[in-house]
Amino acid sequence: MLDVITLTAPVFLIIGLGYIASRGGLVSREQVRGIGVFVLNFALPALVIKALAERPIGEVFNPWYLLAYGLGSLGVFGLGLAYFRFVRGRGLADAAIAGLGMSASNSGFVGYPVVVMVAGPTAVLGLALNMVVENLLMIPLALALAESAQQRGGGLWNTLRGTLGRLARNPLILAMLVGVGLSLLGLRLPAVPAKVVDMLAMASAPAALFVIGGTLHGVRLGGLLPDMVAISLGKLALHPLAVAALFWLLPPVDPLLRVTGILFACAPMMSIYPLVGMRFGLEARCAATLVMATVLSFFGLSLAIALLQR
Repeated sequence: MLDVITLTAPVFLIIGLGYIASRGGLVSREQVRGIGVFVLNFALPALVIKALAERPIGEVFNPWYLLAYGLGSLGVFGLGLAYFRFVRGRGLADAAIAGLGMSASNSGFVGYPVVVMVAGPTAVLGLALNMVVENLLMIPLALALAESAQQRGGGLWNTLRGTLGRLARNPLILAMLVGVGLSLLGLRLPAVPAKVVDMLAMASAPAALFVIGGTLHGVRLGGLLPDMVAISLGKLALHPLAVAALFWLLPPVDPLLRVTGILFACAPMMSIYPLVGMRFGLEARCAATLVMATVLSFFGLSLAIALLQR
């Protein structure tokens, strides 16, 4: 437990700085949103390019791991989408973002530092494989559904064309295509562009966490609490259980890699979750849920490590 707290304490300190800065008037809500736009349109795409392009395509293609982790994530996404759409009566964009929160882990900033303590170098392979699932499957799927909800009238073809047009201009989607293309071709960015990508990628984590803290100022949790609990339980309980079940049902992978996948699924949702929700007016709920899930993940990760080590 102490190791997990030590690794995640800086996350809360930076979130706290954002909250204090917003509460003290050092930054306005518009400025916080501006930082969020920078992360979503520049820093995060650079991180995606860096993560995908620096690894050969063979390293990020383990079919049974990808199938188990991907199907487990898709199953939980579908449950979250159905629950918020049909049980809670929410719109499609709202339900898609809720499903994303239940099924996409913070693999890089919380999951990896914890998993590497248990699995050693295998954690790097697990991180690369998870980046494929999260960046090429879960995020595009959620964005496509949420964007389709923004289309009003015009028939199926116009809705599909409008959604695809929005996705084609989305910096995250473009970054994924660039990263996969570079990996497939075995190319590396020249020195100067590579340095720019590195600098932007390094800014993504602290800036995203600062935005979360700034967004939390002024949020009233009363009406958000049921949603926060549902999404947090889906992420921290249903997601690892679904991934573990798929690893058990499908042909076996290396046991250490299987442990790696389950532990990654125990991590809270990705730190850019509020920034993805910001486009659809859901940043307050997403930020508050992320904080709740990150706190609860202390206990979930510690319990999972204890059980898997036995």
